[in-house]
Amino acid sequence: MANHKSSLKRIRQTERRRLHNRYYAKSARTVIRKLRAMTDKAEATALYPYVVKKVDKLAKVHIIHKNKANNLKSKLALYINKLA
Repeated sequence: MANHKSSLKRIRQTERRRLHNRYYAKSARTVIRKLRAMTDKAEATALYPYVVKKVDKLAKVHIIHKNKANNLKSKLALYINKLA
């Protein structure tokens, strides 16, 4: 176990950030899953901007890579366009 004050603080900060990042990443995954489960194009189109906002926020604060965010948005847009 760490003995230095700075090490102990770093451990506390890391844990707090990990939980924070995990929460936002999980909520984004949930909303992506919800969008992929939709079969109505109008509903999916209405939800898409919200999903994009969530994914962009994750990329902005480096929880996911910006290329992954772009890939997710692209795949979701293709999915919505294929809905009848």
